[in-house]
Amino acid sequence: MLDTELKSDTAVPETDGSPPGTTGQPPSRRRGGRWLRLALLVAGLSLLLVVGGTATAGWLYARSVESHVDKVEIFTALPEAQRPVKAVEQARNFLIVGSDSRDPDTSGSRTDTIILAHLPADRSGVQMISIPRDTWVRVPDPDGGDGRQDKINSAYATGGTPLLVQTVEAFTGVRIDHVVLIDFAGFAEIIDAVGGIELAVDESFTSVHPPYRQFTAGLQQMDGDTALDYARQRKQFADGDFTRVRHQQEIIAAVLDQASSSGLLTSPGQLDDFLRATADAVTVDEGTSVFDTVWALRQLRSTDLTMLTSPSAGTGQQAGQSVVFPDEAAAADLYAAVRGDTVDDWLREHPTGR
Repeated sequence: MLDTELKSDTAVPETDGSPPGTTGQPPSRRRGGRWLRLALLVAGLSLLLVVGGTATAGWLYARSVESHVDKVEIFTALPEAQRPVKAVEQARNFLIVGSDSRDPDTSGSRTDTIILAHLPADRSGVQMISIPRDTWVRVPDPDGGDGRQDKINSAYATGGTPLLVQTVEAFTGVRIDHVVLIDFAGFAEIIDAVGGIELAVDESFTSVHPPYRQFTAGLQQMDGDTALDYARQRKQFADGDFTRVRHQQEIIAAVLDQASSSGLLTSPGQLDDFLRATADAVTVDEGTSVFDTVWALRQLRSTDLTMLTSPSAGTGQQAGQSVVFPDEAAAADLYAAVRGDTVDDWLREHPTGR
């Protein structure tokens, strides 16, 4: 159980074009990256524990917020004999799965965001590796057959979270310890709870979805619905989903910046709306304690988060669909570092992500 493991710490795409480079975007230190709602829940609860009233009040309130997080059993459905062996016991690997159930262009059974988040044994930082949803991989057969070649997010559509975990483990060779499922569609509520955000729109375009909003290059103030519309757009851009991923990252960074600068903690009502809107959209596996995860990560700052993209060898067509081909050699090197808990060493050898 995560409760025991983390308390022992010190102080407790469908793709319309080619990716920017053969191995995806270079690593970056980003405030929030694509932790999405879990990041905001962690940030909000951490702030609450540090400066929000008495320690007892903060503890009790944080526990009450966690009671709103749904939990599901995932790992009992996985065939143990087919799973990777855990190499570094104290390191933790989270699979973060995000979907936008109200996106007009997305099937509700498909996942938009797949992130392998690695928490080193020394808890010195978090490395988050985005796996493009259209990555062409072998999807295992849950019954032990040969499986099939398909987009990685098809595993979620055909076999739910257990098959997606099994597919990611087969692709990376990394054993997944915990799973976080996030509904991105409700993200507008969080943005409104912090009073909206300001984004630097990189180019002017018109949304393809009603009410067909106009986005003009330059700084633009956005409420929740506007920001969510902005995050969904991809068809207008040369690199399609890669631009959408970047826009989503920028939105998360803006939300965290706004939450820290807007006096959120001084407004009990605003803080309650923020935390409960976040908790209501998160589902975790039965073994995950959000509270204890927050407690273990409470000393980390935005500069301790490293965003990476799973190495790719470009895009192409398979079975009549656009896919992302993995760079198998580069990916094997990166995921070997994750298994061995040596990602910092890998980053020193690959400063640009190549």
